[in-house]
Amino acid sequence: MECLSEALSETGDELAIYPHPQGNTPLREYVADKIKRERDINATADDIILGNGSGQPIDMISAILVNPGDVVITDEWVYGGTLNTLRRHSADIRGVSADEEGMDPDALNFEISKAIQEGKRPKYVYLIATFQNPQGFTITRRRREQLLEVTHRHGVPILEDDCYADNRYGGDQVTSMYNLDDQNSVIYVGSFSKIIAPGMSLGYMTGPDDVLDRAMTVKSGRISEFTAMAVEKYARRYLDAHVEEINNIQRVKRDAMLASLGENFGTGAEWSDPDGGLYIWMKLKDDADMVSLSAKALEEIDVGFHPGTNYSPDGASGRNYIRLCYGYNQPEEIEEGIGKLGAFLAKEGALQS
Repeated sequence: MECLSEALSETGDELAIYPHPQGNTPLREYVADKIKRERDINATADDIILGNGSGQPIDMISAILVNPGDVVITDEWVYGGTLNTLRRHSADIRGVSADEEGMDPDALNFEISKAIQEGKRPKYVYLIATFQNPQGFTITRRRREQLLEVTHRHGVPILEDDCYADNRYGGDQVTSMYNLDDQNSVIYVGSFSKIIAPGMSLGYMTGPDDVLDRAMTVKSGRISEFTAMAVEKYARRYLDAHVEEINNIQRVKRDAMLASLGENFGTGAEWSDPDGGLYIWMKLKDDADMVSLSAKALEEIDVGFHPGTNYSPDGASGRNYIRLCYGYNQPEEIEEGIGKLGAFLAKEGALQS
């Protein structure tokens, strides 16, 4: 309320009554400063469109680029919200495998070439380049350059979803793919939702001028101008310290989950060890059916997880994978929950031998 009151006293109610179509101008100016400072992206406020979280910009981009049956390439396992957006646009979603450095450029080249041979040049490649959800990896600079070389060769744009970039607990920062791109072919999306409050759904996008112009033609609704005004004041004054505080808290939670997994699962499963984000990706026994066990675990031991099928482009693969989230529970609750989960999955025969 303090930040909103200050914003209103400085600007009056004119901005709130007559907001800019691309979103609150002072907040767009702040976003331009932030992504220049932190992600090496040169943009002005005129190059920024605000949206409801990162989901609305992704939906807008899909609306202008994707027609029913068009190919969009994602990781083999990727955020279910984006998959659902692509399904609403009737996209032909094709997943590409990854290793610890990120998406495999040879596999990407194969999938793009295959689609082109079918007369279906992909409309874009969707990448969560930093702390991928659910797999947790950050694409290395070398791999980012390799992926850009592939997409440039085929004339396919990249949608870089950087919504977890602020949630860093270790490791070195890697410059954005947008910055590495020298052919104006990357569309960049970011979000405040994971660092201020999930309920305050506020995101942004930038990209080539023609994409931004077309995106504005399908933009529906506006974020609350009062929310935007408050966020701008809060961000300039408090955000850096707030992010540091939040990351210190989340680092402890991540470490608690990783330690508890080691104690309770041993060699019975494989899991990621992310430098940031909110999730751990786990592989169980090949024939484990985590779809059916997810409901059973919630009922019997009050522990929730998402089965891997939620993150599969075909909606069926990944039954022996799960995503765990450490963002909401306290460390002692995480330790208790992982202990219960390990015993439950051992009883159900889901662990690797």
